[in-house]
Amino acid sequence: MQNCRRVLVIDDEPSMLEWVGTVLRQERMDVRTAARGRSGEELFHSWNPDVVVTDLLLPDLDGLDVLQRLKRGARPVEVIVLTGHASVPKAVEAMRAGAFAFVEKPIEPDALVVTVKNALEHCRLRNENQQLKQQLQAPAKIATIVGRNAGIHSMLEMIRNVAPSDANCLIVGENGTGKELVANTIHALSNRGKGPFIKVNCAAIPADLIESELFGHKKGSFTGAIADREGLLEKANGGSLLLDEIGEMPPYLQTKLLRVLQERAYRPIGSDRIVHLDFRLICATNVDVDKAMAEGKLREDLYFRINTITLKVPALRERVDDVPVLCEHFLDKFRRRYERDIKGISSDAMHLLMRHRWPGNVRELENVIERAVLLTKGNEIKSDVLPDQMRTQSAVTETIGPELPAHMTLDEIERLALLQTLRHTRWNKQEAAQILGLYRPTLYSKMKKHAIEDPRRAARSEARN
Repeated sequence: MQNCRRVLVIDDEPSMLEWVGTVLRQERMDVRTAARGRSGEELFHSWNPDVVVTDLLLPDLDGLDVLQRLKRGARPVEVIVLTGHASVPKAVEAMRAGAFAFVEKPIEPDALVVTVKNALEHCRLRNENQQLKQQLQAPAKIATIVGRNAGIHSMLEMIRNVAPSDANCLIVGENGTGKELVANTIHALSNRGKGPFIKVNCAAIPADLIESELFGHKKGSFTGAIADREGLLEKANGGSLLLDEIGEMPPYLQTKLLRVLQERAYRPIGSDRIVHLDFRLICATNVDVDKAMAEGKLREDLYFRINTITLKVPALRERVDDVPVLCEHFLDKFRRRYERDIKGISSDAMHLLMRHRWPGNVRELENVIERAVLLTKGNEIKSDVLPDQMRTQSAVTETIGPELPAHMTLDEIERLALLQTLRHTRWNKQEAAQILGLYRPTLYSKMKKHAIEDPRRAARSEARN
């Protein structure tokens, strides 16, 4: 019954106690007995049974009083009452007081067993439900990935399930969400955790060098190849390989990578030597993969090869309930690093942190907390040490404009929000983008969409004419 198997039986008839105990023990239940109400209550508090089976007619206490005291206790328990035919009305009263069920004497063994098993199953389901609630309320954590948000719980559960396998994983999410942390965790929890973990940022290596970096080369195979070089694919043997920003890899190299993944072998540039590969592939990207495939930036056949398991890391604005948890995590990290005696974050500062849009995601939050720890003079982080744009954004939220007119479409609301914010910042695009939680190129795109023109540009044009 998954830890729900303890049954306390209270009855003043020794033969009844022995018989009920024998019947229930045959069902592999842990049974203890008491002949009086008071001794039954003492045993209840010292032993903590899951189910109590009690007679309503006890020599020292009223069985109904015993039931009510047990049900009022801090620990939940299911109570089954035993009653004679003449006491059925009292049994009905017991049901109203919270009894799980009543069994009428003379007792049928099968009926008793079924009723007690149902009560134990109810106990098991209640405990399981309570554990799930506690898991959702408490921050989940694997390595340095923390959060209480349901999306994070779901992602961490998937990581636990897939990490021990060798399945290819694709991690998608915006910049700063923690894709590399997810990759680190998958490798650490895998059977290859003690092997090498080679990381390649495909966007950071020049296109003319990335092939040599990945596959290695033989001395003299091209200008500048002054010595043999082992490729990063070969270095990952026995471990894992992370290809970060896979969507930035040149198309011709994607073709070669696909062939390597299929054959698990390749020749370094200019070499006759065959390198056999044994690594787990993990890829990450911040681009829309569907759009990248439609534009020809990511090969479809490669995509289907690398996305056996896809993990989406949610943006911080999609998990605002995790901001306090992450703040505490980063505060603990940086007060240890910088040896600062900072107890916590003030309510006004936390209010600003919760309202911020976090375009830079968790990485931006980490930087904000590190800055605040360094600037704080007392033992509490206050709003005056937070970045200026966060305080400005909060003020604008209150003063940016009047209540929206009725019957506006979403496009009209968006255009109005853009105009009001731009006017408030005196057409400072960078500041407006920060207030709206947008990247500046996105702001320009939306201005073009809604035909919003900077009046200063028109004035300059007229002045030139």
